[in-house]
Amino acid sequence: MDNLKVGADALFILLGAIMVLAMHAGFAFLELGTVRKKNQVNALVKIISDFAISTLAYFFIGYSIAYGVNFFNGAEELAQKNGYDLVKFFFLLTFAAAIPAIVSGGIAERAKFNPQLAATFMLVGFVYPLFEGIAWNHNFGIQQWLATTFGAEFHDFAGSVVVHAVGGWIALAAVLLLGARNGRYNKDGHISAHPPSSIPFLALGAWILTVGWFGFNVMSAQEIGKISGLVAVNSLMAMVGGTLVALWVGKNDPGFVHNGPLAGLVAVCAGSDLMHPLGALIVGAVAGGLFVWMFTLTQNRWKIDDVLGVWPLHGLCGAWGGVAAGIFGSKALGGIGGVSLMSQLTGTLLGISIALIGGFVVYGAIKKWVGIRLDAEEEFNGADLSIHKITATPERESGW
Repeated sequence: MDNLKVGADALFILLGAIMVLAMHAGFAFLELGTVRKKNQVNALVKIISDFAISTLAYFFIGYSIAYGVNFFNGAEELAQKNGYDLVKFFFLLTFAAAIPAIVSGGIAERAKFNPQLAATFMLVGFVYPLFEGIAWNHNFGIQQWLATTFGAEFHDFAGSVVVHAVGGWIALAAVLLLGARNGRYNKDGHISAHPPSSIPFLALGAWILTVGWFGFNVMSAQEIGKISGLVAVNSLMAMVGGTLVALWVGKNDPGFVHNGPLAGLVAVCAGSDLMHPLGALIVGAVAGGLFVWMFTLTQNRWKIDDVLGVWPLHGLCGAWGGVAAGIFGSKALGGIGGVSLMSQLTGTLLGISIALIGGFVVYGAIKKWVGIRLDAEEEFNGADLSIHKITATPERESGW
């Protein structure tokens, strides 16, 4: 019976890893559909290359920083428990690799390709695991301090803060250091529209992410015996809430409509195992409205050229999710309880701080030493000429 349980757990978390791995196709097609046509090839190559670099960074460095575990033992030892520890690494890797996938959407269309790969290695190897270990492995005693001080640890079941807020706030640092795309903001203050190149691809990316998110959230239980249908239904309700409010506030704009469910799902990750479905609906609805409002504000008034709106979507909605877990996870609002609003606020602010500092350090250093911005000619012709030249054929070259 024990062997059956161990094998079931290994299969359970492996299926979760595969579902979240599939989400990276969603990141790719969401970016592909949003950027201009000349940058579509770069978007596709960038996401899969970032995942490969993330795997190496997390295998050799990041996982050890977060959990104190390495895989330099013999294969016989690694195969114990049906290789559960290995597939757990695989599952958590797919979370870690979401960080550069999130950043990629913010810095699209004007960032150099190879320096971004270097940034990916540093972020996944060092910055992300630092907060991951604090939140999910009790590193540095911070969780114990929160429990002693406020009566409960910081709770983030599936990564509203650990993954999404951290990725979104790193992206903000990168976008600010990179600057806006050439021609995006005119000297007279007007904005040059860069409409999505393909609404169908954008929608496909959103759908892939939405479906995969049920693996992202439900499989965060990491053992089949801990699976909860509450997590699945809360994810569903938050998705619906985000969609409908984005539809309404965004005035039926297809870009907003397809990012609305993602905003809701980002926000519900942290408290999806605690909330009542009605609470999850409200959390998702607030996130959908927050995304539309802040995306419009950052692009139009603050002139922050965050191409896919990853700071509003992941950074702000993720932070809202961390705080919302302390509100709607409480018994007073129909939740299971065992959370503290002060712990949620403190943990969320800590995650944001680590992300911002880490983002400015990594991208600031790369900007100083090798540069992160394409020159004007490269940006005009496409996001990265080296990718363009490798993939282009004489028949297609003029079309990209």
